[in-house]
Amino acid sequence: IGSGPSGLSCAYNLALAGYKVTVFEKENYLGGMLRYGLPRFRMNHEVLDDEINLLKDLGIEFVTGKSLGKDFTVDTLKSDGYSAVYIGIGAQEGQSLNIPGEDTKGVYPAISFLKSVYDDKAPMIGKKVVVIGGGFTAVDSARTARRLGAEEVYIAYRRTKDEMPASSQEIAEAEEEG
Repeated sequence: IGSGPSGLSCAYNLALAGYKVTVFEKENYLGGMLRYGLPRFRMNHEVLDDEINLLKDLGIEFVTGKSLGKDFTVDTLKSDGYSAVYIGIGAQEGQSLNIPGEDTKGVYPAISFLKSVYDDKAPMIGKKVVVIGGGFTAVDSARTARRLGAEEVYIAYRRTKDEMPASSQEIAEAEEEG
């Protein structure tokens, strides 16, 4: 269950070992966070599609648009004849800061923001944007906001720039983009 890096790796290794494998994915497109969490400027999604096609060539079946707990359960999969279930659903939800105003219109969790951009449903972000955080997702969100037309984009991080979890290369590329 889940077609992100973990689910795809598990499916690949099981298929190589001779098992018949079905991967269930709640989204309409396969790849999990590789697709929805990494913007196209950071990862070539055509390469991801090529890799997924290799898995299909191994006989792995993919079922999209089906969600654990909504469309099926572990018990229904077992009753449908699946002898084992691997759950690789990842961490698709952003962290709450528990601060006043975080549920205000115009405030978006970074993961949801990046996913909406991938789905061509990008929110109206305005001309001035601040991204709270210093990791890869925060930097990706800032760079994406710039690409969506924000004229001023700031990253607010609680420590120094040198202590940001994002790599120095990612930070430098973001700075080059303004």
